[in-house]
Amino acid sequence: MKRSGPGLVPVLLIAALSPAASVFSSRPAERQDTPAAARPPAPSLARPTSAAKATNADGFIRRWLLLEPIRVPGQLTESAVRTAVEQDFPVTAAPLPHDGQTLTVGDSQLTWHAVDTVNYNVNLYHFAYALKQPTSNVLFWAVTVVNAPRQMSGVRLAIGSNAASVWWVNDREATALYNDRQAVIDDGVSKRLTLRQGANVIRVAIVNAVGATDFCARFLDEHDRPITMLTASLPAR
Repeated sequence: MKRSGPGLVPVLLIAALSPAASVFSSRPAERQDTPAAARPPAPSLARPTSAAKATNADGFIRRWLLLEPIRVPGQLTESAVRTAVEQDFPVTAAPLPHDGQTLTVGDSQLTWHAVDTVNYNVNLYHFAYALKQPTSNVLFWAVTVVNAPRQMSGVRLAIGSNAASVWWVNDREATALYNDRQAVIDDGVSKRLTLRQGANVIRVAIVNAVGATDFCARFLDEHDRPITMLTASLPAR
């Protein structure tokens, strides 16, 4: 297992509220009739229809707020990834973004989209392709709020990503992965940390070069067993 410790806290980008068109189906297994110019909904992602989404039986977090991809050189070394997520295109946990909120990056206006993943992992290729957005040489940001029924000490965030990624829990860096890689379950594991009772903000930046891209995340207890009593929700307005 790979582990990494605390790092830098990035700087807020300014965003403005705007309605977002959805390309995600509430029933993702079904293909819907769409105009010729449109693409079908992302097959592994759905629009949230409940206040919170429980982790699955293996503890994986299944609700996220995803920002449309930012074009970057796609370099996956530690220095290149750090520059992209901390200096060039940083996003912080405060104030939290919301579904439909937009962010101006250069000449592009990008939108945050709330999604539930049907699988244990979040398929960012499906997400970007359905929106007619680039899937290679891109940076994705994702945010979720994980709700704990009580304070939990000695837990660890366990993640996988394709490709490089940097993760924060309650605005403190938890773990990171670099270089070209597949999304392997528990590929990166944080040092032991404490989840607060109630809301905990999880953020991740994923940098992809070419091909498929996805990520997965769960918390492990003090005995390294998946925690299945958590729920994920969207940031409150």
